[in-house]
Amino acid sequence: MAKLETDETAIGFPSAVIFDNDGLLLDTESVWTRAERDLFERWGVAFTAAHKRELVGTPAETVGKILEKRLGEPGRAAALIEELDELVVAELEHGVEAMVGARELLHRLKERGTPTGLVSNSPLRFVLRSLEIVGFEDRFDVVLSAHEVAAPKPFPDPYLEACARLGVEAGPDVVALEDSPTGVAAACAAGLTVIGVPSLDGIVLDEAHHIAESLLDDVIARRLAL
Repeated sequence: MAKLETDETAIGFPSAVIFDNDGLLLDTESVWTRAERDLFERWGVAFTAAHKRELVGTPAETVGKILEKRLGEPGRAAALIEELDELVVAELEHGVEAMVGARELLHRLKERGTPTGLVSNSPLRFVLRSLEIVGFEDRFDVVLSAHEVAAPKPFPDPYLEACARLGVEAGPDVVALEDSPTGVAAACAAGLTVIGVPSLDGIVLDEAHHIAESLLDDVIARRLAL
């Protein structure tokens, strides 16, 4: 169901569509969750749903601070991030699936010739390998890790850079799909139209212009003029 009512007849083709990766395009949040749980267990701490909500979509620098606090290891943010990154890359090799509706949506956009991008706060090697595993490596015109820009989500830098690489003006004609408050904030700050697709219970995406239950939701099809 759309969060905001709009005049659908006034909506044309988007100039570009940009996807988040973890939890929006691919079910890699489950991969991150397993790695995060393993890390917490190594340090003798139970990993809870509250911890997961705290970490989802969060940039690495903030994650490091959270891990220092939750694991009782002050001053070791960089080492803990490195440890988590190694765990998640290894966990990825056990398999990952596309989110429901992802294949169909990407196919329709590709068939129509709509420029598409992917923007993630995750390390680039993780993003590229996850796309390769599910067969999406040729689906995007631009794949960008926030590690490549000055500031990650929730700052607008990743989305502004993706638009520049796509050769489109950052604005309401570019549609971003996000599943976390961090990602929604970044896309809104870049001036894009944002569709929120929550992937976890308890995640609230109030800043998004529209809310969809999944990538199969009619809200997405209407806003993308599919």
